[in-house]
Amino acid sequence: MTPPWGMNRCSTDNCQHEEQNISFAAFKSAHISALKQNGLLQSLSATANGCREADISEAVLRAREEWETVENIHPGEIVEKPLGPIPLISFNEALQFFQTADLSNCRKKIQPTVRRRGLAAITHFFFGPPRLHQQLQSERDLALAIAQCGLDNNEKVHMRILQTIYKKLTGSRFDCARYGAHWEDLGFQGMDPGTDLRGTGLLGLMQTLYFVMDSRILPIAREIFKLSHHEVQNFPFCVMSVNITRIVIQVLREERLSRECNRRQQVIAVLNDLYVAVFLRLFSIWKTQQKTISDSGFVLKELEAFAKRNPKQLLRHLETHMNGKAASVAGDNGFQTQAISSEVLGPSLNSIPVNSMELNFTGVCDLAAKTEQES
Repeated sequence: MTPPWGMNRCSTDNCQHEEQNISFAAFKSAHISALKQNGLLQSLSATANGCREADISEAVLRAREEWETVENIHPGEIVEKPLGPIPLISFNEALQFFQTADLSNCRKKIQPTVRRRGLAAITHFFFGPPRLHQQLQSERDLALAIAQCGLDNNEKVHMRILQTIYKKLTGSRFDCARYGAHWEDLGFQGMDPGTDLRGTGLLGLMQTLYFVMDSRILPIAREIFKLSHHEVQNFPFCVMSVNITRIVIQVLREERLSRECNRRQQVIAVLNDLYVAVFLRLFSIWKTQQKTISDSGFVLKELEAFAKRNPKQLLRHLETHMNGKAASVAGDNGFQTQAISSEVLGPSLNSIPVNSMELNFTGVCDLAAKTEQES
């Protein structure tokens, strides 16, 4: 269906906005046209949207939103229309919901640590990282249970998380439809974000929520989001985010974060910091080394390997960066990738051949059956 006024998609999607005194430079919107062959990211096609919010009355925007809500409902789906605007939700409020929710079925599916056998188990016992303190294991299990929780249309908190991510990334003041091409503009594979969460569950959305709701790191999230719409260097922002959450889960399950969690007496906060640190590293590599979507598979493999080897180094650099101690000179873009040290960036990826461009969505259940055979 095409609405009679000829407007494009959801609310003020991809229009220029101002929120919290942060201005966006105009950039071309790109949405994902294909992520279909065995998980390969084939292409992103750019579309221009020249609308300006100032040129559209609020009444027209509301009418268009209602039209597209009808247009984007999937056959067989019953989505209750909210009585009013959906309020934003903070990370802490969403976390409190999961702390009190019944996640018993999700908890049955988790495997807190990677299974090791034979020599790998002996080596890990004597020379591996320390075990997580017993008083922190319930928080670890909560995080892994959230990663087993699917997106539920009838759960208001789930919908608030989605709407908050959409509004904070785009700057929109209006709610958007549960289904529609506007989710592709955010970097999901299709019109339903829920289909991209099979590897990380709601933890994937929760970490994105943390990224956009912390005022200290929101500028970083928006700078990365802008790069994801670059004409040449574009990539699916939310798909990348989900993959980074998958990496963080694996680092946790391999007990490589135990020492830092024990030191800080926290688990989820450490997971969130590692998520941001890995995303910051991806952003630096992608921008400074001129990566494109064809490099995505190898970049993700390098990120996972680096995060497992050097989680403390990543966290330390993030702390330094957030404290303003990084040797950077603020420019027009505000956030300068050149400030990332070569120690954190590691060797240049340009000199290594790209042997894979597949984004593997490995579920937490699948990881539970995985064993390590180390020499």
